[in-house]
Amino acid sequence: MTWEHSSEVVEVARVFDRVARQLLESHDMGVTLEHIVHLAVETLDACEFAGISYVEKRTITSPASSNDVPRVLDELQSETGEGPCLDAIRDHAVFKTGDLATEQRWPHFAARAYRQTGVTSILSMRLFADEDTMGCLNLYSTRRDAFNDTDIALASVFATHAAVAMDSAKREQGLQARADTRDLIGQAKGVIMSSIGCSADAAFGLIVRQSQHENRKVVDVAAEIAARASRQSDSGTGDRTRRPTAS
Repeated sequence: MTWEHSSEVVEVARVFDRVARQLLESHDMGVTLEHIVHLAVETLDACEFAGISYVEKRTITSPASSNDVPRVLDELQSETGEGPCLDAIRDHAVFKTGDLATEQRWPHFAARAYRQTGVTSILSMRLFADEDTMGCLNLYSTRRDAFNDTDIALASVFATHAAVAMDSAKREQGLQARADTRDLIGQAKGVIMSSIGCSADAAFGLIVRQSQHENRKVVDVAAEIAARASRQSDSGTGDRTRRPTAS
């Protein structure tokens, strides 16, 4: 999408109003990321394919992709250990190439990527919240020098939406994990209280002492106690819960 008249600017504003509203309707990170890559292809004339990459220890996965091309390119970057996505994340910058066939910055990646996909232009933008880098938004085209400054500005909007979605999902997973931990410890305390007739604080103290004695996490000890009690209940063997070891 190129802008030369005020009417085009108004139309772009309308497009992004629609994009924002569509993305707000989804509370599932996977669905939101899929929306983002497909909307990028629909909205940006230069963009033929789009994908979101998640990078962990230089291994790249593709949680969202408009088709197979971004996934192939992610696999090549993982295999070669180089490419615009990895550089965008490492250097906290936007990376762009307009002629992948002759690109010298990524000699092991570029030639193979061009031969296997026909992609010539790539625009890669880091996805981050605060200082936490979560991945990269990648836009692709088979045309040379396809992406200009306007495309970079528009792509940043999609990148922001993607980063917010990934950060929200990460926070929700953390909250759920903490809730699950509290539930397990609560179950274990209940088992011990029922078994030996002690208070909640005393039950928790026994769990902590057993974790220290066995050099294990408190939640792992609690999970074992709760699981053992559940198995005994299912088998009808009654209350034979092992009292946590006090060192």
